Amino acid sequence: MGKVILTGDRPTGKLHLGHYVGSLRRRVELQNAGDYDRMFVFMADVQALTDNADNPEKIRQNIINVALDYLAAGLDPTKCTIFIQSQIAELAELTTYLMNLITVSRVQRNPTVKTEIKMRNFEANIPLGFFCYPVSQAADITLFKSTTVPVGEDQEPMLEVTRELVRRFNQTYAPVLVEPEIMLPENLTARRLPGTDGKEKMSKSLGNCIYLSDSADEVWQKVRSMYTDPTHLNVSDPGHVEGNAVFTYLDAFSTDADFANFWPEYQNLDELKEHYTRGGLGDMKCKKFLNQVLNQFLEPMRLRRHELEQDIPEIYNILKKGTEQAREVAAQTMSEVRNAMRIDYFNDAELIRQQSEAFKAK
Repeated sequence: MGKVILTGDRPTGKLHLGHYVGSLRRRVELQNAGDYDRMFVFMADVQALTDNADNPEKIRQNIINVALDYLAAGLDPTKCTIFIQSQIAELAELTTYLMNLITVSRVQRNPTVKTEIKMRNFEANIPLGFFCYPVSQAADITLFKSTTVPVGEDQEPMLEVTRELVRRFNQTYAPVLVEPEIMLPENLTARRLPGTDGKEKMSKSLGNCIYLSDSADEVWQKVRSMYTDPTHLNVSDPGHVEGNAVFTYLDAFSTDADFANFWPEYQNLDELKEHYTRGGLGDMKCKKFLNQVLNQFLEPMRLRRHELEQDIPEIYNILKKGTEQAREVAAQTMSEVRNAMRIDYFNDAELIRQQSEAFKAK
C-alpha cells in the first residue's frame, strides 16, 4: 500500500493544545502535502474504555467532540480516512494474536505504561485491558500497515513495542506486517507541551488544558492563572524562562509576525526572553501577549467548529464512511495474517486435499 500514516486520539474529551502541537497540526500538514499514499486517523474508543469501563457514556458523547475538533483543525475526509476503533472487529482479533508474542515483563518495563498507571492510581488494581493497551496500539498500527506514526515523544516507547512485535511476527510466521517509524513534531518545544500548571504534560485528567474549542474568555482565564517563575516576585527581579509555562507556550506558538502585530516593542521572542531574564518585565504583560497569540490562532477553528455543529448527522455520516473504508483495508491485512499463521482453514484447499487423501489411505 506504499507510504501510510496512522494516528489517533482517545475520545475522552475535547482535544487541547497539547494534542494539536503533538500531532494534529502535523497531520493536517502531511494530509495537504500529499506525500503519503494513505492516511488513517482514528478515535481510540476501545483504548479509552480500558480506564473508563464503568462510564461508557463519557466515550460515547465525546466521539462527536473529537470529530468536530479534527474537522475544525483542518482534517479533510476526502484526503484522509477517519474511523472509530471499536467498529473494526479485526483490530480485536489481531490484538489477541499479538498478545502471544510479548511477555508480561516486557509490557511492565514500558515507561509510558508505568507513568500512565501511576497517574491513574492503578498500582494496586490494574485493569487487564489497560495493561495490555500497548499491544492494542500495535494492532492499530500494523493492521493498516502504517509506515509512519506522527506522535509526541512520550509515545516513543509504545512504538518500540510495536516494532518488536512486527519483527517477532514476521520471523515466526511470514513477512506480512510493516515496521513503523515515529514522526516527532518539528518544534522541539512542542514535543511535550506542559499543562497550564507547569506540570510535565497537558492532560484532561489533570485539568490543566487549553482546549481547541475554548472561548476567548476561557483562554484568558487559563492563561492568566498560568504557572510562570515562582522566584519572579517583583517586576524588577530577573526571571527564568526555563520551566516557565508562558514561555514554553510562546516557543510553541508565537511568530515574529505576532510581535509585529501585538507587541512591536520586541522584534522576536529572543528579545522578549532577554528582557525577562535581566528583569524589569512583569509576568502579566507576557501573559497578555500569549493570550493574543493563542486567541488569534484558535479563532478560525472556533468558527469552523460552530459551522460543523449545525449538521451533526453529516459528521456521523463522515465517520461511517471512513470506518467502512478502513474495514476494507483491515479485512485484507487479516486475511494475510491468518494465512501466515496457518489458521485460514477453510481457504486452504491443499490442506483439505492432503488430509482427505491421508484419511482415505488408512
